[in-house]
Amino acid sequence: MSLSADPGGAAPAWPAGVARVVLDEVDSTMAEAARRAPGLAGPAWILARRQTAARGRRGRPWVNPEGNFAATLVFRPTGDAASAARQSFVAALALADVLAALAPAAEVALKWPNDVLVAGRKVSGILLESAGAGRALDHLAIGIGVNLAHAPPTEALDPGALPAIALAEVTGTVFPPEAVLDRLAPAVARWQAVHEAEGFAPIRAAWLARAARLGETITARTGRETLTGRFEGLDDTGALVLATAEGRRAIPAADIHFPPPQEPADR
Repeated sequence: MSLSADPGGAAPAWPAGVARVVLDEVDSTMAEAARRAPGLAGPAWILARRQTAARGRRGRPWVNPEGNFAATLVFRPTGDAASAARQSFVAALALADVLAALAPAAEVALKWPNDVLVAGRKVSGILLESAGAGRALDHLAIGIGVNLAHAPPTEALDPGALPAIALAEVTGTVFPPEAVLDRLAPAVARWQAVHEAEGFAPIRAAWLARAARLGETITARTGRETLTGRFEGLDDTGALVLATAEGRRAIPAADIHFPPPQEPADR
């Protein structure tokens, strides 16, 4: 397996007015973003080569061995909390673009609400955290972790979770986190510009074009109930729309589970 210092040629220009911070080690890039947020002069990307206390959704630990990608974009959003929440779709689209360019032979898909898949397995998770409320959000942090070199083993995952994959497994190349950041930051800036100029509709359409299991039966677990039905799409807030036996449901937050693959029939 090789190490590439420059994935796919020269990276696009770094977005103007956005700081780039690279740290050797930090507890978590999300925690570092929260510490730096009060003094922000503008948006900032914070990347760490090592994290000692990384976390994912709902406080779950996020295993982040050295060689993987761990970065947070922190900025002051201009819209309200609902608009800020849709930044997860913006980030997912940008990351999908980058991964598709780095692994052109692999299928890149998006799993609601915040995962990116390569070859049907989880390669990345996205986490949003904010401070403030309503139209007065102090800051928004978008944390992104990508299995570039290493993926957690199946026994380390939650029951029923999709298996994980490292990008290096499908490319044969370990891409340096800094080089991936240099591609991701411009991609996020492009999709943010679309969102700001045109609203959520083009983001929703582009996300659905990459959606995993769209039109198929999936299970949503909200913490209060478990719903199974056909994944019909997203509504205009970003909620998942599920056609259940009791009718259509818009689900704003849930863990999504796909049915296990069927064994081939005996012949």
